[in-house]
Amino acid sequence: MTTDPSLLSNPRSERVRQVAALGRRAARDKQGRFLVEGPQAVRELLGYAAPAAVVLYVTDAAEQRHTEIVEAARTAGVPVHACTDQVLAAMADTDHPQGMLAVARRVDVPLAEALDAVGEGFAVVLTHVRDPGNAGTVLRGADAFGAAAVLVSDASVDVYNPKVVRSTVGSLFHLPVTVGTPVAELLAACRDRGIRLLAADGSGSTTLPEVDLSGPHAWVMGNEAWGLEPEVLDLCDETVAIPIQRAESLNLAMAATVCLHASGSAR
Repeated sequence: MTTDPSLLSNPRSERVRQVAALGRRAARDKQGRFLVEGPQAVRELLGYAAPAAVVLYVTDAAEQRHTEIVEAARTAGVPVHACTDQVLAAMADTDHPQGMLAVARRVDVPLAEALDAVGEGFAVVLTHVRDPGNAGTVLRGADAFGAAAVLVSDASVDVYNPKVVRSTVGSLFHLPVTVGTPVAELLAACRDRGIRLLAADGSGSTTLPEVDLSGPHAWVMGNEAWGLEPEVLDLCDETVAIPIQRAESLNLAMAATVCLHASGSAR
């Protein structure tokens, strides 16, 4: 193996424990770092946010399989450390890691910067989204359909939760994401910028095919169980329902994907 000659082989070493600790929010908040697991996510990290990469850990098999990723890390000046499968498993959040794991610095941006990016485009606001898989899927959909930014409130899941990061499949590094702002303040900031707030909710009197998506706007998404709270609906400009043929309802990630696709198509 041609990476760091000092192979990391002790799953109980202090270095391994420090990396594994990033699976917990308290450690992520303290260190300002998070885990990026798997070749695809690491590739996107190095391709779109290389300055945020701190270190790459890789097994021999993964290095042989993904030489271009390892070379990209070296080119970016990211230290590459060889490790055993047991060490990588001890560091990773998943039961079956794919031989590659990076530690990265936070990549979120200030709210003002995210709003600047919206311009005449569209964004998505996560108000009380708590499920990591849903949050990651919404972020991935926002990336896929051309959203300019993702605005995540302080009442939502941590976007650096390993499950969120994995669910984005690298989209976390593709577009501005802002975190930590209270919901009311987040919505007020959007309105101050002339961004129309479209609440995605089954109670809406306007249906998705009818809504005007021509100007700057943001889809406001609620909690998986109770949807959008009444006070949040009151702060939005319009409440929009997705027409459904037979199913009782759509889950949060599906609803967000449909709305984001409609906005992308309207461009």
